[in-house]
Amino acid sequence: MQFKDYYDVLGVKPDAEDAAIKSAYRKLARKYHPDVSKEAGAEEKFKSVNEAYEALRDPAKRRAYDQLRAQGYRPGQEFHPPPNFGDGEGFDFSNVGGEGEGGFSDFFESLFGGGRGGARGRAGPRRGRDVQARIEIPLTTAFSGGRERITLRDASGGERMLEVKIPEGILPGQQIRLSGQGSPGSHGGPAGDLLLEVGIQTDPRFRLEGRDVHAALSVTPWQAALGAKLTVPTLAGEVELRIPAGSDSGKRMRLRGRGMPGATPGDQFITLEVHAPPAHTDAQRKLYEEMAKEFGEAVRV
Repeated sequence: MQFKDYYDVLGVKPDAEDAAIKSAYRKLARKYHPDVSKEAGAEEKFKSVNEAYEALRDPAKRRAYDQLRAQGYRPGQEFHPPPNFGDGEGFDFSNVGGEGEGGFSDFFESLFGGGRGGARGRAGPRRGRDVQARIEIPLTTAFSGGRERITLRDASGGERMLEVKIPEGILPGQQIRLSGQGSPGSHGGPAGDLLLEVGIQTDPRFRLEGRDVHAALSVTPWQAALGAKLTVPTLAGEVELRIPAGSDSGKRMRLRGRGMPGATPGDQFITLEVHAPPAHTDAQRKLYEEMAKEFGEAVRV
């Protein structure tokens, strides 16, 4: 078998912090996920990324792997576990447990797996691997919380349906953990977890920036010039907004606390857009002509 450099697979340095390793894994897992990527060989790259993260995410596994890597092995070099592998001398992997079988290379199994010549000769209960997926939800559901049904495909092409509880005020990029919904364990071990990264669908009325919500409001020239009280939509329902006299297109108004819920709720910002309605009748055209005489042809800024 060939030696694998898991740091090289994830594109991180050997002294990388845990957070950097996790961030690199998430980025690559999204890039090569078989449901998303159209690149050639994406599925194999996805498996390699998962295997590398599995080896480096656990401190015990990483320490053991670093002991081996420090001996000067290079990617692609022929590798055989040392004769005293796991017996308490040399490389001690005896206390390192795997998190599920299936999908891992012979190299990984030789280090962490049981029953294939690895350090764990006696197969004991092992927890299944955590699985990552992505869910797209409406902005209204992210605001108020609720439940969404999702369909997951496993490696063999089978499907299963899950109902996911969406917490109130969740933001794009945050994760929902479903305990026990990941890969099954082995030898009586528990299943891993399912980690759902949340994405929010585009909404025709609102745009999200952090916890703040932005929306446009169309007003007539006389409403902008004279002021008005208008009903405007928010994610929590309609509210009354006072438009001050002398407003113009681009004016931004704040509705405090009307954004996404949270420890510190966001605000909603309303941007005014002044639009003149078309003149469909003689009377309407006459009014516009009178306005033109009063205000002049030039737009005053």
